[in-house]
Amino acid sequence: MTAPHPAPGARLMLAFTISPDLGAAAVEAAVKAGDVAAVVLRLPEAAAVPPAHLGAVVDAIQRHDAAALLEGPERLVASGGLDGAHVSAPAGLPAALKALKPEAIVGAGGLSTRHDAMEAGESGADYVLFGALAPAAGDFPDTLDLVAWWAEMFEVPCVGVASSLDEVAALAGAGADFVLLTESLTVTGPDAVAAAQARLASPGSTS
Repeated sequence: MTAPHPAPGARLMLAFTISPDLGAAAVEAAVKAGDVAAVVLRLPEAAAVPPAHLGAVVDAIQRHDAAALLEGPERLVASGGLDGAHVSAPAGLPAALKALKPEAIVGAGGLSTRHDAMEAGESGADYVLFGALAPAAGDFPDTLDLVAWWAEMFEVPCVGVASSLDEVAALAGAGADFVLLTESLTVTGPDAVAAAQARLASPGSTS
């Protein structure tokens, strides 16, 4: 699958941590609830994921034309049938690009400075992501500032991380190509995804 291309206005991305408690049906319901371009699957630290379980979750994502991206070892991308990788540390981006491009998607995260973002965009990343997948309180103003700056200056798609519906609307208004919902939102079920989609359709809405 090629890299997801932004449609007019922002599209959604989701994040989930792979665990025995994460059912493929729950992931599929979330993907179906909005215009979801991609899902980032996070691997828990020092934990092995049964290939059958990972495969079931990946299938649930891909059957709805969303890309399944792994935040984890590049070797698992191909063996797990994923569409690409999300790299959360700038230092790991060159190796991921070398291992996976051009066949797979490689997205760049962990970008806390404008310099890091520009280097990632120039290196060939398919998107740059601003904000942590599990952000700390108070991070959002910096995320919003970086998204607005990038959207004004560059053509490489940018992703902004949102932990609330108000943040979804703010990122859409700032020009984000994609808005990634944190796991604190996605684990609450498909209604949260549908509500975020409604905010993308009407960024000024507070409903």
